[in-house]
Amino acid sequence: MKILILGAGQVGSSAAYHLSREEANEVTVVDVRPEVLRELQDRLDIRTVVGHAAYPEVLERAGANDADIVVALTDMDEINMVACQIAYTLFHTPTKIARIRSAEYMNTSQLFSQDAIPIDVGISPEQLVCEYVEQLILYPGASQVLDFAGGRVRLVGVIADRDGLLVGQRIATLKDHVPNTEGRIAAIYRRGKAMLPDGETVIQEGDEVFFIADRKDIRVFMSEMRRLEEPVRRVVIAGGGNIGVRLALALEQTNQVKIIERDTSRARTISEQLNRAIVLVGDAADEELLLEENVDNVDVFCALTNSEEANILSSMLAKRLGAHKVMALINRASFVDLVEAGSIDIAISPQQVTIGSLLAHVRRGDVVKVHSLRRGAAEAIEAIAHGTEKESRVVGRKIEDIDLPKGTAIVALVRKDRVIIAHHDTVIETDDHVILFMTDRRKIDRLEQLFQVGVSFV
Repeated sequence: MKILILGAGQVGSSAAYHLSREEANEVTVVDVRPEVLRELQDRLDIRTVVGHAAYPEVLERAGANDADIVVALTDMDEINMVACQIAYTLFHTPTKIARIRSAEYMNTSQLFSQDAIPIDVGISPEQLVCEYVEQLILYPGASQVLDFAGGRVRLVGVIADRDGLLVGQRIATLKDHVPNTEGRIAAIYRRGKAMLPDGETVIQEGDEVFFIADRKDIRVFMSEMRRLEEPVRRVVIAGGGNIGVRLALALEQTNQVKIIERDTSRARTISEQLNRAIVLVGDAADEELLLEENVDNVDVFCALTNSEEANILSSMLAKRLGAHKVMALINRASFVDLVEAGSIDIAISPQQVTIGSLLAHVRRGDVVKVHSLRRGAAEAIEAIAHGTEKESRVVGRKIEDIDLPKGTAIVALVRKDRVIIAHHDTVIETDDHVILFMTDRRKIDRLEQLFQVGVSFV
């Protein structure tokens, strides 16, 4: 697949890294900064073109004539929109994906269509990060909460502690602990290494456990891994940028929200946008300010400024002063594990959150959802099974008879409105939404082939 990425910023570079690692992809990156492209080309097996992302001549040099997908990820919404328009008008590119940061564009109905601005998929990293943080606040104690099948099923990551009812016991006893529920443990990371567990696996304290469950059963399963935490009431957000304001708007109806913004005029602007949240003017890394605002009584402190150094420092300070849980927005993926090993509870990587939205539209087969995990090493995927038993490698077969790549497990199915937790003898039917966990995403080509419909596989 020939993929043209416009923009070599943090999101564009992350997309190039993930997509170029798959053998089936030929990736070209366009940017106006030759030094950035040189650095990227030294690390990745990609082609680069220097130039303005929306100029027809630059797009032609980059290979837009025969590109399968154009992914416009520059920092300017308008450049991304114009680039997609030109790719459609001049080069008839089949799929156009654009990063759209401004809510004013994303919230305008009928703006993106073949008859208007021909963007097939609009991606807002800010909105995706906001939704990601919302889920973490809704389920305190979770390290990740990922939606599948329109939110009916969720994959949740938690760190097991000694208060978990299942800790120290075999997974096979789970059904005795939580009868009449729909869920299963999909994967375990122990001392950084992945395990696909079976019934004899014993959960240990410190394991990062990923389980999948019907939405209504999530808290019950969480209690098996760790002591349930009280619902979040008080939230402090550091940073009044796009993400901070969106999160405050999403939370202010159900939580006590304060937002700290150092720029006076910006603070005045966002105070007019918010209804209940309190806007404070100041530096989130100012110890005196945090003490005045009783940070020791805060349930969650979210550092969401544009500076990851400021996010790290303010989060560490808030934690030292007594904030129950702290989260920090970290742009450099290499910092994420380092930061989480310290006093910061959750490091939020915008690239990690965003890349899944891109991958879902690049995958072959009918893949409708992709979540990138463990800094891109693992993936959770939702794919739709199509065809008949003669046309498909999965339809009409028991899970134990499907030739899954090593390190891959089918963990659940959604059949119409019914959630089915997968077992070895579960039979997949056509139109099932199949949810899989891959501990080694390098095997993605084999998995994609399983879900592609052919003339006959018998």
